[in-house]
Amino acid sequence: MKRHLVALATAWLATRAAMLWLLTHSASPLLGGGGVGREVWHLYAHWYGVLARGAFPTGDTLWQYPPGAGPVLLLPALLPGLSYFRAFVALTLLADAVTAVALARAGLRPARSLGGAAVWTCGLPLLLQLPLARYDVQVTALAVLALLALSSWSPLLSRALRSTRFSRFSLRGSARACGTLAALGALVKVWPLLVLVGTPRGRTTRTAWTWAGATAAAVLVLLAALFRHPLSFLAQQGGRGVQIESLGGTALGLARHAGWPGGVRYQYGAMEFTGPHVAAVAHVSLALSAVAGALLLLWRVRARHWTEATPPDAALTAVLLFTVTSRVISPQYMVWLVGLAAVCLTSRQTTQRPVVALVLTATAVSSVVYPALYREVEASTATGCGLMVLRNGLLAVAAVLSLVRLWRASRTAAPYGGGLPRDSATLRALTALRPAARETLDAH
Repeated sequence: MKRHLVALATAWLATRAAMLWLLTHSASPLLGGGGVGREVWHLYAHWYGVLARGAFPTGDTLWQYPPGAGPVLLLPALLPGLSYFRAFVALTLLADAVTAVALARAGLRPARSLGGAAVWTCGLPLLLQLPLARYDVQVTALAVLALLALSSWSPLLSRALRSTRFSRFSLRGSARACGTLAALGALVKVWPLLVLVGTPRGRTTRTAWTWAGATAAAVLVLLAALFRHPLSFLAQQGGRGVQIESLGGTALGLARHAGWPGGVRYQYGAMEFTGPHVAAVAHVSLALSAVAGALLLLWRVRARHWTEATPPDAALTAVLLFTVTSRVISPQYMVWLVGLAAVCLTSRQTTQRPVVALVLTATAVSSVVYPALYREVEASTATGCGLMVLRNGLLAVAAVLSLVRLWRASRTAAPYGGGLPRDSATLRALTALRPAARETLDAH
């Protein structure tokens, strides 16, 4: 096990050094011509100046983020000796390292796997330097920690000590942490709220959602007191169109390649299609997102069995469904999927292994799309259309497969806390400790 941890640490250091090198030597057109890092030192730094004056950006079509993004963009002020760009990258690397360590620690627990830490360590560099120049790593870290907090209460230990006060207290505590972290992530970018989709029914769900709601309300009140215009992002979010990398954009790109007269324009912070039928495609995307939400709700109502892997599996399914049906699939969205895939693989009971393989393949294709051949995608050439069909086809297949496997497992798997052999040595040891644990707690 120690050898595996050393290998993971070495891989993390080597790959992050390579990502840093790419970020600082990205003048080549194949690396984005410096455009990948420009979002930090130009756009984020500009927003930092606005936020430092006590207001959220207003009238800025590029500002489309919930108010929790403000504090994240202000965090580089904690490193005053560095430029904004260097401080932002340093904090992103710190969030990356915290995520890797948390996944490794989770993988060291009984009946767990270091596969999750390996997926994060080796999967994130598939996006080249991009993760270091976006704050999606910080958001993903909150979502990963939320899921790991919920799974930190091992079902194996729950079976051994389920009648003690310690069991009830620990389960509530992990649900509180999960809800709090999910709410903080959702205030930065909405999607981390989806990590609560798979919380076990009953007290765990009630506790997690109650703490998520209370945390969100408290932080929103605080931000409203400290900053002006905290909800200004809502005016820009509704006006977004069909981005060229989305599933709907792929359909329009193929139509354009076949003679459709539409074009591409930079608006709302992305390259979007303009022309006939674009609005209809956007409406179809919204309708498909509604269908995705209905399917998740139906799964939740009809699910009968949970394992320790169900919450992360359900989170990956939910984010995949909403990503595929979204009007926008920016390349940094793959950071989210890699993080959730990593949490799934910390459990040996996960149903999502083939889905993780598809996600990692799509992530590798994404780095070819952006920044390497983005001009081809913008022009809807045969190469550009082929790349988008491949990447989005992989994501679509992954989303459907993920839902099917989650659905089947929740209908046929062993009850929550099951999945281990009856003669498990660990289970017997924990069961033997149960009377002693109860006596200790009663004595206090």
